[in-house]
Amino acid sequence: MKSTSAYRLYGASHSLYTGKARCYLRNQGLPYVELSTWHPDFAERILPQIGRGIIPVLETPDGQVIQDTVDIIDHLEAQGVPWPAYPQTPLQRVVAVIIEYYGGQAMLKHAMHYRWSYRAEQEAFLRCAFTLGSGAQLAEQIMGRMNSYLPRLGVNADSIPQIESSFLQLLDRLEQHFAEWPYLLGTQPSIADYGLIGPMFAHLGRDPVPLAIMQRRAPRVHRWVERMTAPGLDVVEYPESEPAFVANDDLPSTLIPVLQHIAEEIFPELTDKLAFLDAWVAELQPADGTPVTEKPQVRQVGMIQTRFRGATIEVGVEPYLLYILQRATDTLLGLQEPERARVQGRLAELGLADAVRLGRQWRVGRRHNIEVWEGVAPTQ
Repeated sequence: MKSTSAYRLYGASHSLYTGKARCYLRNQGLPYVELSTWHPDFAERILPQIGRGIIPVLETPDGQVIQDTVDIIDHLEAQGVPWPAYPQTPLQRVVAVIIEYYGGQAMLKHAMHYRWSYRAEQEAFLRCAFTLGSGAQLAEQIMGRMNSYLPRLGVNADSIPQIESSFLQLLDRLEQHFAEWPYLLGTQPSIADYGLIGPMFAHLGRDPVPLAIMQRRAPRVHRWVERMTAPGLDVVEYPESEPAFVANDDLPSTLIPVLQHIAEEIFPELTDKLAFLDAWVAELQPADGTPVTEKPQVRQVGMIQTRFRGATIEVGVEPYLLYILQRATDTLLGLQEPERARVQGRLAELGLADAVRLGRQWRVGRRHNIEVWEGVAPTQ
């Protein structure tokens, strides 16, 4: 590929994960061109390199192809950016990764429920989004497939009232936080903001039904969505703030209720998923470097029954969740006592300690843009 000065982001306007990458590029002021997956280059050059139809994909000016928002952001961080997304202090860094997990994984229930359970109320908007570039017939197939994912995400008749109550509570708690701070961990965006903006923009802050709820109930949250999707740091309401994370590895007091909300949301589902993965690996002992699933386009290795805010749900288990959370584990592993004990104690106070469990001997890594098992002991 001939080198250009701009990155090329392959994605879609209504894509949760494209939104996460797009916000990062915009906030950092990085030059980029966004292209649809219907662009001929995607089929001709990109798909053969990533091995599955998935977005977003970033193509760098020198021709590197990077899939997945974690890898995209980490690659750009390594190049040097104006506002680094990872706090340098351990508690903030661990908490930021947990919030990133919450936004990109646990909030799929909220995002997909409000998009597809209210399809009739926002049909014209959704059909326009999915038809652009693909045509009506293919759009109908894609929309039907997306709609079919709801049960595997834990969206059912029992959980829907809990999902909607959860969304309202989250809006209320974030509203109080953004009355004091422009971003989650201070006056510059972190990986926590980029993780949360995925569902809060592409679905909940853009689709007509949840957007109306957000605008009416939590205008400061909606303003944060605008801020995250603007170029640079759009903090006009906070004129005296210098870009920084809260000092001394502290957490904003207004963020504590948000973190308590997250703790109530992700357990016991996360605990049950991790237990399933531990048992799955112990039984099958996949060879080091083996893709986590038989087919790259399949993300889940099984189903479990668990609970969401008291409602019984059945959800798919994706090894990818560890790819996100193990960065928080790595932060803890890199600490000496008593610093590690301090961070673990604070996580326990917040109800989040079980999200960062030490002692696991295997990992989920990535090779050639595909998730793989790493460190699994060979079969004796």
